[in-house]
Amino acid sequence: MLNTQSLDVAKKNLDSLSNCSFHHVSVDEIPLEDESLDFAYSLGVLHHVPDTTKAIQSVAKKIKPNGIFLIYLYYRFDNRPWWFQSLWQISDIVRSIISRLPLSLRYLSSQILAASVYFPLSRTALLLEKIYKPLPNFPLYYYRNKSFYTLRTDALDRFGTRLEQRFTKVEVEAMLKEAGFIDIQFSNSAPFWCASAIKK
Repeated sequence: MLNTQSLDVAKKNLDSLSNCSFHHVSVDEIPLEDESLDFAYSLGVLHHVPDTTKAIQSVAKKIKPNGIFLIYLYYRFDNRPWWFQSLWQISDIVRSIISRLPLSLRYLSSQILAASVYFPLSRTALLLEKIYKPLPNFPLYYYRNKSFYTLRTDALDRFGTRLEQRFTKVEVEAMLKEAGFIDIQFSNSAPFWCASAIKK
């Protein structure tokens, strides 16, 4: 059964609009006509499905020629130093444990991590930026000016999800090309990797 929490939030936020429709389906069952979309986006989702390459191809089928696709996939730290990758490997051991807990314990654990790890590290990064200089390789630097709500939701997404795949920039580009996209443009700022592409 697919989780409906995000869909429920979207329905609530768009309740006043009459030109929106909502579908509770997997990516390979999108109930839209092929080549019917001018624009599609997937931000922070397709790295949580078993076959990300196939998922991108499923989305591509729904986009018109010359339509635009915006995608964000977790990166494999291919632009980070070795010690940064080592810290992630430690955190991934923690994720592998937490993600197997019952939902209530997953949520509680993620909130504790948000308060005890995400918040102090991100605010330390902010302080160092103000008194010294930006340190983009500092752990959780991206969150230095993010709200505590964002820290909480992202901690839950990071540690509460059992299936997590990560990709290099080269791999993301290859998957997009295989799905029929051209003119692939990557953002040079975090979060990585975020890219836009045009359906050929």
